[in-house]
Amino acid sequence: MARTRVRIPALVALSAALLLTAACGNDKASGGSSDAAPAKSGSEAKKDKPVVVVTTTWEGAFARAAGAEDVKVIVPQSVHHAPDYDPKPSDLAAVAKADFVLYAPFEPYAAKIKEAAGSKAKLVEVNLDNDPGKVKAEVDKLGALFGTADAATQWKSGFDTEYAKLNKEVQAAWPGGKSPSVVTQVFTAWAAKLAGATPVGTYGPEAVTPAQLAELSAKKPAFVLDNVHMSTGTVLPDSGAKQVEIVNYPGEDLDLLPVYRNAAAELKKAMTS
Repeated sequence: MARTRVRIPALVALSAALLLTAACGNDKASGGSSDAAPAKSGSEAKKDKPVVVVTTTWEGAFARAAGAEDVKVIVPQSVHHAPDYDPKPSDLAAVAKADFVLYAPFEPYAAKIKEAAGSKAKLVEVNLDNDPGKVKAEVDKLGALFGTADAATQWKSGFDTEYAKLNKEVQAAWPGGKSPSVVTQVFTAWAAKLAGATPVGTYGPEAVTPAQLAELSAKKPAFVLDNVHMSTGTVLPDSGAKQVEIVNYPGEDLDLLPVYRNAAAELKKAMTS
């Protein structure tokens, strides 16, 4: 009997030690907390990310810069003049499933988009302008809405570095080392800023009238920065100004930086030819 009384406490102590060891191991695996919530599965984690529907790749690039990952574009990138697009029923169905819908007020189908969004989606009006200050303000705004402020801040840091580099490269190509005078379409004024050029006039979005033609030509600009998406051909014929075609809309990859790189390349080519 004495041997049995000694063996039972020993077994109990051994069992307690094993349980304590297992508990410590579980604490270590969960970061030291025994009641930590289990990790979310891939599908559950994805639900936390906002579904963003945008009218064009321009809004889409702003959303992506702000940190959105699930972005659906309504207007195909192949459509040269996005405001002419007529949304299909499938486009409007996608809008109804979104958490956020981004649009620009000048887009004629904005009313249809608002109606299709219903009560669930949050409608967000975006200021579509590639001016660097306005871009960063929109990215900040969207990052706050999406809950992705850290990603937005990181993107802005990379953007500032790239923009400064391109600005320096274009200025190095100035004819004669002097800031050239330019006339710009109203939606391409940002390209003049990128070039460090001196704006002497703007036109559009309507076609240039004979009176405007005479007025702008009299200012003798070295370059005309035209908007590819709203071009009406040669803006100032017989003025001697070189026309540079500027693209505002990003590609299907929804990356805004190539827009600036392409504009810088076109500006340098015009200034050195």
